[in-house]
Order: sequence, then structure tokens, then C-alpha cells
Amino acid sequence: MASGTDGNPIIIGGLPSQVPDFDPEETGEWLDSLDAAVDERGRERARYLMLRLIERAREKRVAVPEMRSTDYVNTIATRDEPFFPGNEEIERKILNATRWNAAVMVSRAQRPGIGVGGHIATFASSASLYDVGFNHFFRGKDEGDGGDQIFFQGHASPGIYARAFLLDRLSEARLDAFRQEKSKAPDGLSSYPHPRLMPDFWEFPTVSMGLGPLGAIYQARMNRFLHARGVADTSRSHVWAFLGDGEMDEPESLGQLTIAAREGLDNLTFVVNCNLQRLDGPVRGNGKVIQELESVFRGAGWNVIKLVWDRSWDPLLAQDRDGVLVNKLNTTPDGQFQTYATETGAYIRDHFFGGDHRLRAMVENMTDEQILHLGRGGHDHRKVYAAFQAAKEHRGQPTVVLAQTVKGWTLGPNFEGRNATHQMKKLTVADLKGFRDRLHLPITDAQLEGGLPPYYHPGRDSEEIQYMHDRRRALGGYVPTRVVRAKPLTLPEDKTYAAVRKGSGQQSIATTMAFVRLLKDLMRDKEIGRRFVLIAPDEYRTFGMDSFFPSAKIYNPLGQQYEAVDRDLLLAYKESPTGQMLHDGISEAGCTASLIAAGSSYATHGEPLIPVYVFYSMFGFQRTGDQFWQMADQLARGFVLGATAGRTTLTGEGLQHADGHSQLLASTNPGCVAYDPAYGFEIAHIVKDGLRRMYGPDAEDVFYYLTVYNEPIQHPAEPENADVEGILKGIHRFAPGTAGSVPAQIMASGVAVPWALEAQRILADEWDVRADVWSATSWNELRREAVEVEQHNLLHPEEEQRVPYVTRKLSGAQGPFVAVSDWMRSVPDQISRWVPGRYTSLGADGFGFADTRGAARRWFHIDAQSIVLAVLTELARDGKVDRSVLKQAVDRYQLLDVRAADPGSAGGDA
Repeated sequence: MASGTDGNPIIIGGLPSQVPDFDPEETGEWLDSLDAAVDERGRERARYLMLRLIERAREKRVAVPEMRSTDYVNTIATRDEPFFPGNEEIERKILNATRWNAAVMVSRAQRPGIGVGGHIATFASSASLYDVGFNHFFRGKDEGDGGDQIFFQGHASPGIYARAFLLDRLSEARLDAFRQEKSKAPDGLSSYPHPRLMPDFWEFPTVSMGLGPLGAIYQARMNRFLHARGVADTSRSHVWAFLGDGEMDEPESLGQLTIAAREGLDNLTFVVNCNLQRLDGPVRGNGKVIQELESVFRGAGWNVIKLVWDRSWDPLLAQDRDGVLVNKLNTTPDGQFQTYATETGAYIRDHFFGGDHRLRAMVENMTDEQILHLGRGGHDHRKVYAAFQAAKEHRGQPTVVLAQTVKGWTLGPNFEGRNATHQMKKLTVADLKGFRDRLHLPITDAQLEGGLPPYYHPGRDSEEIQYMHDRRRALGGYVPTRVVRAKPLTLPEDKTYAAVRKGSGQQSIATTMAFVRLLKDLMRDKEIGRRFVLIAPDEYRTFGMDSFFPSAKIYNPLGQQYEAVDRDLLLAYKESPTGQMLHDGISEAGCTASLIAAGSSYATHGEPLIPVYVFYSMFGFQRTGDQFWQMADQLARGFVLGATAGRTTLTGEGLQHADGHSQLLASTNPGCVAYDPAYGFEIAHIVKDGLRRMYGPDAEDVFYYLTVYNEPIQHPAEPENADVEGILKGIHRFAPGTAGSVPAQIMASGVAVPWALEAQRILADEWDVRADVWSATSWNELRREAVEVEQHNLLHPEEEQRVPYVTRKLSGAQGPFVAVSDWMRSVPDQISRWVPGRYTSLGADGFGFADTRGAARRWFHIDAQSIVLAVLTELARDGKVDRSVLKQAVDRYQLLDVRAADPGSAGGDA
């Protein structure tokens, strides 16, 4: 299928260039006509004719190349604008009240003794964009579905709060508690959209620049996935992402545009607020960011709607017969337009229109005041409505609306278009008076001069407020609103976990494969099997998950329109419109965005999904850690598998691929429950408990991170009377010492447990030491519980003092205690203060490198023989063995020579 389909073209808008001319005479006639148009009517007229021909060619479905960018004017011609169904006068009054309250809220937050700040300029520029959306487009959740998903620009949050105040969703007391979440609890308002802090209000955290657009793309895709799988009807849901033009410099903002185009996500609209300013100055002072973004989005296959000028420009553009005005608009850089936003009408007349007599003639009958108010399209409700309506009606492509605005619009000359406006948080009395007059609000000078400026509410029975309520009722409820309608899942019975708990017998498998075997059994479950969403960044085969291809299949809305090269194999690569596996290519950022969208579907659409994201462990918290914070903020749930974990376990890959730190990074995320299991039976209990905690009757807003390895080992069967509580809380005694007279304790996690067992044997056979081996399934959870205990004891000295779990668990064990893992020492050192005895740790600190597993472990001194030396060293400090044995051990095991180490097992990608 060389050319693909209309829904997924391989050649996008292209035209073959090596086509022979079968009718040179006809070709010559067309070329002569063009020459005549240029000679007789000029280049501008010829250009117009060519553009109309291209337009007609597309209407006739003739494949002509796309233009990278169009003129610096509105995409939608005035004659093509739809009827505006709203009452513009009432909407203007509503918007004025919203503008005022947003600015006053931030200004009051700067009052003496508070000074918590805020941002007002972003919302001031984008207020009309939101207002049209709220009044005419954003669907709520009252009709029982998920409504629309709206990613609000983070710095615009004051405006969203201000509108909620008018609708009685937020009180005046709550506005005055902006950014005072603890001191004014329970009234506090979060600074930005934070679902975890306001779980009934916000749905999507967006203020970490770039994650909003990335999340919106994958939310739109997840909506299609849910619909295709028959989990939820999302056919009416539309995803809106409100973004800043400066934000588009983040690689996450633009990095995944092509997947939206490739999958035809016409349920997605980006609205880029092009106020032409970053935090410090122009976005493109010498260029034109709207033109640049148009080229990028067009090239990525998006439908582009430019909303540049308001209706006051329409008469001028209508008389631009020579194209001189369009040319002037095309060639004026953004930095100059920002200057025009701060200057007088006379200045604009002289500097913009004054250079050409034809331009001067256009405005000769206009006053300087009229010229000054030639506005930008993002502030015109009718133009915004036309753009949004066109975006909703467009089919086959995602749409971006590039709306030009002025940062700080209506806030007065000290704010509008100024480089410092983003950081300005407080309005002076003079600013407030000017702002009030601009908005025509009935607020007196005395009210502004007597202390804090007042909020404005036109009254619950006013025409404006009734209009707002009517519009929201018509659109299905109030936005933003986060609702959790999902019911607890019926979880699998114990027998589902039986196979993994039996161990691997004589077969050696990696913990990654143990997890995959368990996952296969879970996906067979009639109740929850269809809710699993498998996610991997082009590494399913590496993790032994290609076995899922024939049954679960890879999700592709177009199916598989080619004959797979491996179609005759048992584990052939199979794509399907109803596939259960998301294959997002080599993009950990895209995969994590899929993870978040799937993990929050229980709230977004009332239908729980169970995402399982498997990846090279160092490309998780190391590479996409900010998204894991986004995941925690969005209250998303699911399983995150850091495969090929450990500093020394992934042989041959080298420095950046050797993960000895993700467990430490995971410990910084309060929403993450992290484990480092050693064996399949531990994994079984952890996963079972994770399903209970995330999807059971009392579901918690956490996600699970399990580090698993690619080193094949024999997995023992679950011991009788296994300490399940210890496994889940973070530590259990796996192998008590049975030989030797001098007691010691070895604590190990993950792939280090077999080294600890070997050290236990050597200590007993060669040094008369009886060492117990403990499997520390979660250093992080042990520390987290201990910190909570200490905090309670600190604040409740009158009560009986609690004892951390790890202290209680180890209280009967005779030290010393030696901890070891394939992580840097900071990971096991998290619990050192609560271990009841002499404690030391071994770890893989430093950069990784490519070598055999044995050589790497000898280099970091975490192998079995190094554990033996560490135990003997601690015993010597306690006087339980003679210090002379330490040099004997160093020499006997040649611990200073990495070449003396057993190379260990090789391979084992899964």
C-alpha cells in the first residue's frame, strides 16, 4: 500500500517532481497566463491568483504541496465567519468583572504580611479566549460522561478562580486565601492548577512548562483508545489545551505533534495565546512567532487557524488592493508590534502607516484614538468564536488556534505589553482607577483609596450571572470540575498469583520475566483483564513482552494495513484498532504521558484503567521525572516498571544506561510507592496489594514503582508462613543463618539478595559467622514510615512514643548490620538512623561503565566477597573477630583486582 490511506497519508500534500510533461503546449498556455498576470496586473495580483488556485486545487482534492506559512492575517475571512450566538454586551460585562476580580485577588495577595504573589498579565491577555470557551464550547460532566478535558494555562489560574467566584463556586474568603493553602485551610487556593491540592476543582496540572501540550495530545489519544476498546463512550469529548507562545520553546510542547496528526486526533485543539512575550522580553523580537509556529504545525500535519486581528482591521484589509498592508503586516517583527502596543496612535500612524502613501491614505480619515485601538484577534469574541467553531468542526486533523493578544491587556499603560509585566503583581491606586474606568465598573474612588481594593459581583440575580449559569447548564455543568465516579474493581482471587509464587524451579529467569508472567495471568482475569493498558517505548521485545503481541495486540486506530515481515511467526507483530498495547515509539515522554492519561481515567471518564509502563529504569525518574510529579499531582494510578535496573546488572551498556539512583529519585515523590523486589513471590504480593490500594474499595491516590532486573536467577517458591506484612512494609527475614557461631545481619534488595546469600554461605563455611539474610523490598517505604513516626512523636510528646517498623522488625536481631544493593549507598542509608545496632552499607556509587557483571560488582565492592569483608570489618570493630582476618580476606578474595572476580552470568535482556 504505497500511498497509505486518506486517514494516514505517507505523502502529505506532496506532488511528485519527476513527472514527464505529456502536453507541453497546454503547460505553456498556463505559464503564459501567469506571465501576463504579472506583467499586466503586478506581482501582488498574480500572487493572489496563485493562492486562489491552490485553494481551489485543495477543494478538488488535487495533491499540491502545503505552504509553510500564510499571510499575517486571520485564516478565517470575514465573509466566512459564522453567526455569533451569544449576547456580546452581556459577555463583555461578565469578562470585565472576571478581569477585575482576577487582578484584585492577586493584588490583595500582595498585602502586607502576606506577599505570596501571583500572576495577572497572562490571564489579562487570554481572558477573551477563555470566556468564549466557557460560554459556548467547554462541556461539563453533568450529562454522565467525561465532558471536555481542558488544560488551562497555569499562569492564568487567577482568572479561572475569578470566574468561579462569580458563579458562587468559590467564596470571597477563598479568593483572599489564594496561595495560602495551609494558613487559610480549608479555604486555601493553590497557586496553579494542582488536582492533588484541589481534587474537586482542577483536573490537569499544567504549569510545568511543556507538560500541558504533551499531556493534552495523549489525553486526546487516550479518549480514542477508551472508545475503541469499548471501555467508555468518549465520542463527544474534546480536549482543549491553552498554551503560551513562550511555552512552545519547550521541547515537550512540540515534540509529539506528529502522533496527533498521524492518528487524526480531530478531538484535540491547541489554543496558543501569542502575546509575543516571555517572562523577560519578546518571544521572537526579530521574528514572528505566529508565522514560525504556523510552519511547525503545518509541517507536522495539523490544521492551523490564525487569529491575528480583531474586526477593526476588516475595513482596512478590505481596501488593500495592492497588498501593501498585508506586506507591512508580514514584514513587521514581533518586537516592533510590542512597541506599538505601548505607544500612542500618532506614533503608530507615523511609524507603521507612514512609510507608504497608500498606507497613509487608508487611515487618513481615522483619528489617532481609532488607530490606537486597532486591536488583536485574541481579544475579539466574534473572531474567537469563529476560530473555535472552525476547530470543532474540522475533521481528520488536530487543530491549533494561534491567537495574537497583548500581555497585560486592559491593566493599563504600566502593564500592557511591558517586558516586566509577567512579574508585576500589585496595582497602585492609580492603576486600579484606570483599570476600573477601562472596565466600566461601578466602584468608587473611596473604595479604592480606603485599603484593599474590593471584589466586584453584579449580584446573584443580575442578568450577567443568570446568563453565566444558563450557558453552563446548556453545556453540561461547571468547568473546571473533577469528579470521581469510578466504582471499585473486583480484584483477582489468590489463585491468579499462584504460578509466580511457586518460583521458577530449575529455570533461571529475571525478575522482569517474573513480572511479565504474572501480568499475563492478570490479563486473563474476566473482571479486570481488559482494563490493563500496556505501555513501552519500543522495548516490548527487550522485556519479553512480545508474547503479548498475538493476543493483546498493539493499538493502532488504522489497524495493520501491511503484511508484517514476521507474520508467519508465533509472536508476530500485530496492530489492531482495538489493541491493548500502546507502542509510542522511542519516546519515554510520550509513554509517560500515556501512563498519566490512562492512570487518571478513573476520574476523567469514570472508568478505571490499569496502566503498566515498562522501560529502561534510568529513563524514568532520570529522564521524565517531572512527568512523574505531574502524575502524582494528577492523582493518577498504575504500575511503573523500571526494568534493566541496577548499576551493574545491565552489562555492556555503559554510563548513562547504568541506573543506580532511580530508587533514590523515586523516594522524593510523595505519590510514589517504590519497591525493589528480589523474587517472584515478593512481586506477587506487592502487585496484589497495589491493586487493592489503587483500585479497591478505599482507593488511594498513589502509583507503584517496581525496579526489576534483567539478570536470570532461580526464583525460590514462597516460603511457608511467608512474612507478607514484612514484604509490603519493606523488609522480611528471608534466610536465617543456620551455621557459624558469631551472629551478623545482611540486608539486601533486588538483585543483591543472591549475592547476600552467597556471602552468608562463605561467612559460615570460612569464618564461623552466622549471618541472617533480610530482603529489603523497599528502603523507601521503611524510611517513609519511620519519618511519619518521628513526626508524630515530635508533636505528641505526652503520648506513648511510637517505634518505627524497621526498628521493631530488627530489634531481636544481633548486629552488626550490613546493607547492600545495586544502588548507590544513599538508597539503603535512608534507614540507617532507625537500625538498632552498628550499621554500614555497600553501594554502587559513581558512574556506571561497560564490563562483565562480576567485574563491575568487584569494582564497586558490592559482590559476595566484598559483603563478606564488610561483615568481618564490622565484627572486628565490635571485637568479635580479630582485625588480622580483614587483610586475610582482602588477599584471599583478591578484592583489589577486578580481574579476579567471577565474570558472572551474561545476557538476559528480559
